[in-house]
Amino acid sequence: MRIRIDQSSPVPPYEQVRGQLAGMIGDGRLPVGTRLPAVRQLAGDLGLAVNTVARAYRELETAGLVETRGRHGTVVAPGRDDATDRLQRAAAEYAAEAVRLGVPRDRALALVRAALDATHPA
Repeated sequence: MRIRIDQSSPVPPYEQVRGQLAGMIGDGRLPVGTRLPAVRQLAGDLGLAVNTVARAYRELETAGLVETRGRHGTVVAPGRDDATDRLQRAAAEYAAEAVRLGVPRDRALALVRAALDATHPA
């Protein structure tokens, strides 16, 4: 697993970590059950604060991509179903492209909300 942090990027480091891990999970480079490095270990490896990596892990867990199993660490969560897996891959690709293009997170999310609203009006 290789994560790179671009200190000159406008994307916050926690989002760079989260986005890269989500991309690796989404495209299968990190298969179900893969144990992620401990928060402290990854923070040290990347030269980041522990809270930065912890935030990335929390957001991945909230998204259902990883599970924290106490002493057993954080692992890639099983996919819920094929449709969810396909949607997760598409979301990971979208997020990666937004980061590559330098689109701010709030703007990228707004674009998704607008697309959902256009296809599923309230």
